[in-house]
Amino acid sequence: MSIDRNQLTEVIGGTVYGSDGDKIGQVGQVYLDDVTDQPEWVTVQTGLFGTKETFIPIAEAQFDNGDVRVPFDKSKVKGAPNVDAEQGHLSREEEEELYRYYGLDYSRQTSDSDGADDVDTTRTAGLTDPTAGRDAASEGYDTSGPTTDDAMTVSEERLEVGTQSREAGRARLRKYVVTEQQNVTVPVSREEVRVEREPITDANVGAAMSGPDISEEEHEVVLREERPVVAKETVPVERVKLSKDTVTENVEVSEDVRKERVETDGIETDRNTGDDRR
Repeated sequence: MSIDRNQLTEVIGGTVYGSDGDKIGQVGQVYLDDVTDQPEWVTVQTGLFGTKETFIPIAEAQFDNGDVRVPFDKSKVKGAPNVDAEQGHLSREEEEELYRYYGLDYSRQTSDSDGADDVDTTRTAGLTDPTAGRDAASEGYDTSGPTTDDAMTVSEERLEVGTQSREAGRARLRKYVVTEQQNVTVPVSREEVRVEREPITDANVGAAMSGPDISEEEHEVVLREERPVVAKETVPVERVKLSKDTVTENVEVSEDVRKERVETDGIETDRNTGDDRR
């Protein structure tokens, strides 16, 4: 919604955003039209320490939850003509110059006092940002949001790297049975028959004559032999188990981290000392 006179206390100190969404600065003062008594300009504190106040027309500005959104980008606002905001009013020449810079038509109702070049056309509403009374030469303050302290904190992200244990895999031992053929050489013995003949001598004549003179007889001998016999027994041959070893190695971790940097605006560097000076 557009800005009206009833919202002045809410607008003062609010944050101004440009058409590109970038934060421009903080509202310092509101200037009212002498004829309509409605808000026409706001000043925005810019520069590194918020020491410069730049005028922005708010005819097409929108006010929402403490934020003022204007149809100009940050670079356009920062390049606006330098008008002293401490004087409490804008002259016709100053207002015409500002309107030309922002590409707006300078058309307005004339008051009874119009016609003279030095007649004031807009005036401050008398309300200012609570930080406006600070000594900008010796103390800085926050121009982009609620007032904090006189210094800017610069932060950065740092990696905190640790380790986390997780399951990487599993190893198993599995026992199974295979059948293979073994060849073993075993010595075996057997008996074979052999016929022995001996002549009749004085030593065996008695045995030879002991039987009948003529008869039929049969003699036999038992022959024996060995055959391989196979028996199997189960015997333990070794013990197998799983053990774990811990191996440590270095792993490189990459991650993006954000760091805040400070850039200066409106500060010149002393070439002899390298110090930043206003």
